[in-house]
Amino acid sequence: MSEQQSPARAETPEQSPPLLSVRNLERIYRLGEQTIHALRPLDLDIHQGDFIAIAGPSGSGKSTLLQLLGLVDSPTAGEVRVRSRAAHDLGREQRAALRLGTLGFVFQAFNLLQMLTARQNVEIALTLAGFPRRKRRQRAEELLAAVGLAERLEHRPLQLSGGERQRVAIARAMANEPDVILADEPTGNLDSQTGREIVNLLEDLNRAGQTIVMVTHNLEIARRAGRLFLMRDGYIDEVDPGDPTALD
Repeated sequence: MSEQQSPARAETPEQSPPLLSVRNLERIYRLGEQTIHALRPLDLDIHQGDFIAIAGPSGSGKSTLLQLLGLVDSPTAGEVRVRSRAAHDLGREQRAALRLGTLGFVFQAFNLLQMLTARQNVEIALTLAGFPRRKRRQRAEELLAAVGLAERLEHRPLQLSGGERQRVAIARAMANEPDVILADEPTGNLDSQTGREIVNLLEDLNRAGQTIVMVTHNLEIARRAGRLFLMRDGYIDEVDPGDPTALD
């Protein structure tokens, strides 16, 4: 299989370079004598304002791709470019700085610190970026208000519902004004109604200009993205989100 070009993403002379791009990206794992092709060679461009869903069954390679896009893992072959900078040319500290300043992460398991309040969980990302204390507090409160948690600032994760915890995680991901939010199964631990509310929030952020790449096995949610990719056995294809047979 090969990636298909979406008509909405046809290249034009005026189009700016992609925020994230991969070329001939491949990831192979070796377990003893067994070779696992988690990702077959693929190309992908992610542009400002995209809302991309990557769907597929467990083991298809979608989370591996997200880890490579997030500079958390390194490819076996090929390259990842962030704003035209080749990640493989950077040292570990440079990659970490680029990740901190460019990418925001949302996880299925929320990854919040249980002993901290919602506000403090958001402030952590701002602390790493060097924000002064007063600005950290102000921005954290603004972000939590933006995701509907103005009244829950001082609640700890165990005092929040699953949907509220994911809203805190989204606020934290937005803290450093990232170019791209990478969301790994953001509705996976939520009931159907709460999951739809979280996707509504992601859609609102996208309409405001935020670029989002979301991995999901939920086909109903995947179809709500502006661009939809299907992964099987490490291969990727772009399909039409409006085509009811696209993910059959």
